[in-house]
Amino acid sequence: MSQTRERKPEWLKISLNTRDNFQEIRGMMRDRKLHTVCEEARCPNIFECWSQRTATFMILGKICTRACRFCAVTSGLPTELDLEEPQQVAQSVKEMGLNHVVITSVARDDLNDHGASMFAATIRAVRESNPLTNVEVLVPDFGGAAERLAVVLEAGPDVLNHNLETVSRLSDKVRAKAKYDRSLSVLRQAKALRPGQVTKSGLMVGLGETKEELIEAMTDLRAAGCDIVTIGQYLQPSLKHMEVSRYYHPSEFAELKEAGKALGFAHVEAGPLVRSSYHALEQAEHAKAASGVIV
Repeated sequence: MSQTRERKPEWLKISLNTRDNFQEIRGMMRDRKLHTVCEEARCPNIFECWSQRTATFMILGKICTRACRFCAVTSGLPTELDLEEPQQVAQSVKEMGLNHVVITSVARDDLNDHGASMFAATIRAVRESNPLTNVEVLVPDFGGAAERLAVVLEAGPDVLNHNLETVSRLSDKVRAKAKYDRSLSVLRQAKALRPGQVTKSGLMVGLGETKEELIEAMTDLRAAGCDIVTIGQYLQPSLKHMEVSRYYHPSEFAELKEAGKALGFAHVEAGPLVRSSYHALEQAEHAKAASGVIV
């Protein structure tokens, strides 16, 4: 029997800002037939970010070949592959005047290269139209194939992000087809294939993990050379998804942040509403200041 759902605490309440910038960006996405993880994953920060003219572009369509139990993105058999998408993203970045853009995707296990070439094409298109814009990519695991990851890295992203999502014990339960060790391998491979590459990963809390397991996961990330880690509260997208085991208090996020800093991360972003792309520019700048990495 399903447990009684705990009421969201006060610190998880968000303000709805649908003024001009929000409406303008939503209109731009519709006109260019682009997708954002902000919408598809039902991110709680969409109103704040869009009102500040920031967004995370989601390429390769909006249907994911995986069905992770935490994620609101639609799963199924994708039919969409728009070869004009890299140029559309680049033009939108230019119109929005972004200093830092985040590009992610659904998992496309149906494609021979799992979408690596589209990531590379999008990075290059953004660079050509926006030479001063930092480019961050949040990539899937590409089936663990180093040659696919190499295609993305050859395009020269400023930040390579791949989320670990949860602790080792819960990984198989939470993440469809993804593997804990494989995700760590993606981050290690990025450092080996492109020395000096800034790497980043993210963890969710509230899935039934312990603090000790979270410390262990962060230790594993540091051992894989990860520079930046984000830690945020898991929020159940629908009744079909995993339930929230509990809501962490802001003071607990502060403790996790201190633990991450003690492990040597160049930057730790931890808080109830923190997501991989939340304050991404500030994360990259803080990492640069802390460690001297080139971002």
